[in-house]
Amino acid sequence: MGLVYGYDIYLRPRNVARALTNLAELAPPARAVPPLEVTLPGGERLALPFTSRFKSEPVDCSRSSTLELDMSLMFDVDDALREYAQSTGPEPDADGRVQIGYVYATIRFESLLHPGYTSVECWAATSGMSRLFARSAGIRKSFTDLTADSGGVCCLFDTGDGAPERVCWLNGESAQETVSGPRFPDRRSLVAAWSDS
Repeated sequence: MGLVYGYDIYLRPRNVARALTNLAELAPPARAVPPLEVTLPGGERLALPFTSRFKSEPVDCSRSSTLELDMSLMFDVDDALREYAQSTGPEPDADGRVQIGYVYATIRFESLLHPGYTSVECWAATSGMSRLFARSAGIRKSFTDLTADSGGVCCLFDTGDGAPERVCWLNGESAQETVSGPRFPDRRSLVAAWSDS
């Protein structure tokens, strides 16, 4: 298995619908598959321009602890994305955004860090995309903006290999800390710093 890098967003469950709606705004405008109807815990329904396990059948999460999404997303072009696009083929659109390959998301309605929070874990499908996630300031900004716009408390960049996670956004501000670093020696200390924990 190759590199599996991703961005993990933490927010209160009441903000999940807003986060998914904001995430849908990153999808390409034209899609060949029908919208995915999702019923969230609590009964709220959304139509998303994604699939779940590569299917478009309605998903009811009222009795589920997770939601799996397969997403194609577009990001504003920066140097790293321009280089990626030149080597993989997607051309920037008229708005200066480029579509990258699949980004997979696992929504845990009770996150592994704190059961009172939901996590939206978005990870790259290939090693090349993982490297792009690590290099692209534009992709990082998209995920930190998504965190802010969705009422999230924290956004982590996770390499999935046990290396220290990087805190990209915390309590309304950009951050550059690591978990297993001086400020946050462990995940418990990070959660304790969340503004509404």
